[in-house]
Amino acid sequence: MKAIVLTADRYRAVTEHMILKYEEVWPDHPFVFRIPYQANGGANAARVEYIRSRGSTPAEIPGMILDLISDLPDDELIYWCADDKYPIRLLVEEIESLLRFARSNDALSGLLFCRTRALLGEDALLPHRLSTLEGETLIERRAWNQIWIHQLLRTRVLRNFFSNLPSAEIASAVSMDSLKDRMRKPVDLRLFVTERNFAVFGESTHGGKITRNCLESMRQTGIVIPEWFQQDNGETIILGRLPPDKRSLLGRVRKRLRM
Repeated sequence: MKAIVLTADRYRAVTEHMILKYEEVWPDHPFVFRIPYQANGGANAARVEYIRSRGSTPAEIPGMILDLISDLPDDELIYWCADDKYPIRLLVEEIESLLRFARSNDALSGLLFCRTRALLGEDALLPHRLSTLEGETLIERRAWNQIWIHQLLRTRVLRNFFSNLPSAEIASAVSMDSLKDRMRKPVDLRLFVTERNFAVFGESTHGGKITRNCLESMRQTGIVIPEWFQQDNGETIILGRLPPDKRSLLGRVRKRLRM
């Protein structure tokens, strides 16, 4: 499965960190990460391919993403993963089941398995529901809320979104978030979110600076941290909450019983 990465050369270390975290929390994941580059390419591998793109200014981001998906058919299921997020914990067995369901259901244009922020409220949701064979409930999303979190999408969703994002008004990468709220989501692009949350993501950067949680995580790897990411912005940003790990909970219960 093609995983479309939103990134630029300056953020290569952050991209490497994101991919490494997927290897750690989901070792047999199905993704081949498509990484755009301007001057700093790399060697293609089984799970990584580098594609030369347009420049990396904010206004050029829509064209960059459209380049990455130019050879993919509209109905192909892809994974959308901006490098300003990275996985901390994934309920892999459940996510793999959701992936199988998404592949087999043509009515589903997108599926997000991290229910957080605006999607915890009813205003961002529609009354339409789908149910998987395992009994998980999927709720249709009203608009483009949380389009930046890693999720499964049909190619046509990204193609529509970035074709209609007003490039001339993109003053910074973060400005795209407010611009998306002015864009109408076509009714035939049916985006869903799981009723239950199955993932925890860390935010890598905020306002162009590395977060405290990402820097601490990167320091535990062998990734070379560039000079401009040596100092964090003092913020810890985590998305999504999961119930306690059942194995950890069982261990604590057994320990209490022995006391």
